[in-house]
Amino acid sequence: MKNIVFIAAIIFSVLITGCSRESHNDISEGDNEGELDALVYTLYSDKTELFVEFKPLIAGNLTKFAAHFTHLVESFKAYTEGTVTLRLKTGDKEISVITNSPSSPGIFRLELTPEMQGKGQLIFDIQTEFFLDQIIIDNVTVYPSEEAAFFDQTEEPDVDEITFLKEQAWKIDFANQLLIRQSFNEVVKTSGQITSAPGDESVIVAKSQGIVKIGKGNATAGARVNSGELLFTVKGSDVIGDNIDVRFEEVKLNYEKALADYERGKELVKDNIISLKEFLEREIELKNAEIIYNNISTNYSGDGENVYSPMSGYIKNILVSDGQYVAAGQQLGSVSKNRKLLLTAEISQQYFSRLGKFTSANFRTEYDNQVYRTADLNGTLVSFGRTVENNNYFIPVNFEIDNRGNLIPGSFVEVFLISSEIENALIIPVSSLIEEQGLFYVYVQTGGESFQKREVKTGPGDGINIEIVSGVNEGERVVTKGAYNIKLAAMSGSIPDHGHEH
Repeated sequence: MKNIVFIAAIIFSVLITGCSRESHNDISEGDNEGELDALVYTLYSDKTELFVEFKPLIAGNLTKFAAHFTHLVESFKAYTEGTVTLRLKTGDKEISVITNSPSSPGIFRLELTPEMQGKGQLIFDIQTEFFLDQIIIDNVTVYPSEEAAFFDQTEEPDVDEITFLKEQAWKIDFANQLLIRQSFNEVVKTSGQITSAPGDESVIVAKSQGIVKIGKGNATAGARVNSGELLFTVKGSDVIGDNIDVRFEEVKLNYEKALADYERGKELVKDNIISLKEFLEREIELKNAEIIYNNISTNYSGDGENVYSPMSGYIKNILVSDGQYVAAGQQLGSVSKNRKLLLTAEISQQYFSRLGKFTSANFRTEYDNQVYRTADLNGTLVSFGRTVENNNYFIPVNFEIDNRGNLIPGSFVEVFLISSEIENALIIPVSSLIEEQGLFYVYVQTGGESFQKREVKTGPGDGINIEIVSGVNEGERVVTKGAYNIKLAAMSGSIPDHGHEH
């Protein structure tokens, strides 16, 4: 298996670097003895990364630049259009050169000849269709001669670094992030479940015994229904004994008899044939019979008892089959509005003292592996457990959230409970981490095309970001997208051709 991964890494490196050699090998033909070492700069603005190499500036000598410009959007991409102006300020003198388009995606080639020695500034002005930007390199030395430049060179320390060219990074989903200390929240990771919120769901029950018939052809879980829509019919004619059809006929006859007795009583009481007391008793019997008759006849048809949806929403489940016998009070199914959901997280008793500090939660579903925030779903903490059951050692923490249409009631989720705030934490996206044999690593970008692999110790995470306790420092840039591609490049063992100072 290791051999297969290694071969894949070599193939990846060859494929992705093959097209990059042309843009990198026309500046220096190699590190020949006696040549000046190139100066390397990697600088950032809010919109742009500039990576540029060039030989030391010497008054009267032509200097060639290959400036690599990367647009810092969600995934870093090469500038494919725009105008770049390079200005050299030395003392009160300024010279400039301009190029109106990249020679290849992301690479703008420029050359100028310094006129006077001394300290100066290199200013890169970038103009695109959508914005302007500027990056300045301060304290650049213009030497009077090559000998002076040689004398000023310092030997760079030998550092184990991984080379990953700009052309490689531009072809993949790549990004890095500047590490700054910021506030972060302590997180308790646990499991939980999404259920329908109280009041958002109604159970449908049979009011009489009989044979059930499903009223809708599409009455299946997930189907939309309206309030008052027929869902089931319970027919009792095929059941021996007490059933809805017999009960309806009995109630109807009682009502008709009570009505007849009452109508006859109205005439008899006028002639004092019956007493007023007896007439009032007949009136009461009629009202009782009418109430019972109306109660049954409201949901009764010739086919049996009709059962209607109590609300508009979605059928959550159907608990019976067509033709099944049901008893009075038996559940037939349930309907949910599916607007509000309850996220219930189960936490260990060791966190009981921190229950009041939980303010929100993030959770990850199994079916789409997406992380949701209760804050984005209008979520509120509604309750948490005060006791534990004999057979359950966990305490429930409940959040009510909006259902935006892509959450499934009844599903189990991974929950990250957000607790008290951590000050001055170094935070990186979880996507930055590479795990190897239980240890975690990140790739730190030390230069435009230079990376270091660092082992890190992690702190709490919220499913999206995670605290780094050690291994990286504030002000460094950590790769947040494309770390696995850099790992493949490192495994290939080959060093791509480069030399940018054209």
